[in-house]
Amino acid sequence: MITTAANVNDVTQTLALVDGIPPVAGRPGRPRRRPESLLGDKGYDSNPNRDELRHRRILPVISRKGSPNIKGIGKLRYVVEQTFALLHHFKRLAVRWERRTELHDAFVSLACSLICWRRLKKSRS
Repeated sequence: MITTAANVNDVTQTLALVDGIPPVAGRPGRPRRRPESLLGDKGYDSNPNRDELRHRRILPVISRKGSPNIKGIGKLRYVVEQTFALLHHFKRLAVRWERRTELHDAFVSLACSLICWRRLKKSRS
């Protein structure tokens, strides 16, 4: 997660967010540092970003502006929208009231931890 000012376009932070992904362990061998593909809606349609993602060996799955949506991407985008909805259940995160970025980031981390804990607790019972 990257916290920015209120009116910053999301597409400007795409590469910084991808570069900030930590290694994912679990399988034998070297941990994977990059995702195989990046899903985005038409707001992320940008040729420079597409070129940079391909340079990083990441497949951009982004609809072009003015063309029909990619078939089947709605199922995958639902996961992202559901995550935002879960975070907005924490009313303090729906609107950012903290002036200090560190406090807001701490509350988001705490909310993510609580969401994961509740899901794990539900799956065990």
